[in-house]
Amino acid sequence: MSSESIFFQKTKTPDFHLRSISFSKYEGDWPSLPHTHPFSEFFYIISGKGEFFIDGDTIPVRPNDLILINPNIEHTEKAKISAPMEYIVFGVDGMAFSFPKKHAEDAPLNYGHYSYSSVQNHLIQFARLMMQEFLEKKPDFDLVCRNILQILFIYIFREQHISLISDEGMRISKECAAAKRYMDANYSKNITLDTLAEMTHTNKYYLAHSFSECIGKSPIHYLLSRRIQAGKELLINTDHSILQIAESTGFSSQSYFSQAFRKETGMTPQQFRKQQG
Repeated sequence: MSSESIFFQKTKTPDFHLRSISFSKYEGDWPSLPHTHPFSEFFYIISGKGEFFIDGDTIPVRPNDLILINPNIEHTEKAKISAPMEYIVFGVDGMAFSFPKKHAEDAPLNYGHYSYSSVQNHLIQFARLMMQEFLEKKPDFDLVCRNILQILFIYIFREQHISLISDEGMRISKECAAAKRYMDANYSKNITLDTLAEMTHTNKYYLAHSFSECIGKSPIHYLLSRRIQAGKELLINTDHSILQIAESTGFSSQSYFSQAFRKETGMTPQQFRKQQG
């Protein structure tokens, strides 16, 4: 008779809070606007094809791709109309990632993109199991998802040479996050610094300074950029007139929209639409 015993050392496992789980199908029926979250996100592409726009980069994605995005990194996604993209996304608090650089002189990456096939079938199975738990919502499904996600992270860290870092330095204040979320969702409304200060229960001068420190631009400049981004989407994806687009994105007049658009992009809305066509 022979036997073999293995004694496991106590190891440190990722300490995180599974904040949210959502299942989405992007068919071009809602505006794809850049946005950020104060937590990390983990995307698993189930079907279809599309692109992620992350931190200024464009990343084509297909089924069984995994996308990891650090907190407060601007991103959005867009599917190909001919192949609507389905994906499941997990929001994770308390975790940020240090991704390997492609070259030593490169700036640090704030996202990771990994394409898997049947060779890494265990990773795909874990992601699909989490999707099944989410859709069925049996008792303690959130606990099951958290533990599966922890295993999945360990596999990814081991195979892709990713390491965990503290997300403390990547967090922004609650006031800044709340103001930013409000502008992202309500950019078409009449929003002033007083509006934001009242909504976040802070002094408007403090909020303006804090927001500029966190985001890199003033609240009003951020709002203007968000409106122009929304205008770009409408110029590309609709045949609305310039006046209609100006009104629907919160500009007080067509001339102000055109002036702000040209200052931001170097071309008029008409020139931008013609270039995209």
